[in-house]
Amino acid sequence: MSRVFLFFLSIIYAGPSLSSGWGNVAKKQEDVGFSWTSPLWPEFWMAWTPATFLLFCGIFSAMLIITLLEIRRPGGAERRGVFGLTTTRGDRLFISLLGSAYIFLGWLGLMGQPLWWPLVISIGWLFFCFWKV
Repeated sequence: MSRVFLFFLSIIYAGPSLSSGWGNVAKKQEDVGFSWTSPLWPEFWMAWTPATFLLFCGIFSAMLIITLLEIRRPGGAERRGVFGLTTTRGDRLFISLLGSAYIFLGWLGLMGQPLWWPLVISIGWLFFCFWKV
């Protein structure tokens, strides 16, 4: 009984591959165009997609701008904000990045995709943090 079951199971699983024919085995797939989730460098150890690459470029650019501002005007522009914290520019950047991560995670947990609205909310949070915090 089990041999008959295994025979029919193998026919079911082998059917799609046999129907495509042996001529398609070594063919490369056609280029499907741009994808936000396809890796930029397939042989690299980390799957850098265009989205993750832009995210890290944005974070490092913000850190570079904060560093250049600190070199130009040392002291960090300390001030006491709405939350009662004494913050510098770096503190405000950290709070805005951390808040943006929570905004995206909350949106994904409650609403799902697309992620354009949490992006707009996160940019608003960034401006609020640098203006009032």
